[in-house]
Amino acid sequence: MMSIESLPERGIYALLLRYEGGDIEIGALGKLHFPPGYYVYIGSSQNNLRKRIERHMRREKKLRWHIDYFVKNAKIVDIVAAELSKLWEERIALELQQRYEFIKNFGAGDSSARSHLFYSPSLEIWEFVKLLLRKLK
Repeated sequence: MMSIESLPERGIYALLLRYEGGDIEIGALGKLHFPPGYYVYIGSSQNNLRKRIERHMRREKKLRWHIDYFVKNAKIVDIVAAELSKLWEERIALELQQRYEFIKNFGAGDSSARSHLFYSPSLEIWEFVKLLLRKLK
């Protein structure tokens, strides 16, 4: 996993998560079923990106965002980030929703994308996300 110190201070990020499968109560979205496999969450922080990632990694915290409920049950496997403006967060989410299954309305309250959490039974999704971010840097 990439070290937090090597991440930029601002930009967009992607979390790779592994979940064994089952139901999770996700705040206002209610109880949702998540099949076992890999999940990619796309987020942004235009200030203090490292602190945002550290928060995601903490087990004990106030559950505020959809991703907080999910990471409490899943394992963060890897993180990538790029110093890009917030508009790329939505663009990447829109691209991913064309290719992968997604959890409707997850983390997408301020986005025209239908989700910011995407699912794949394989790591191919992560290879695609890393390639996409390398191209945009």
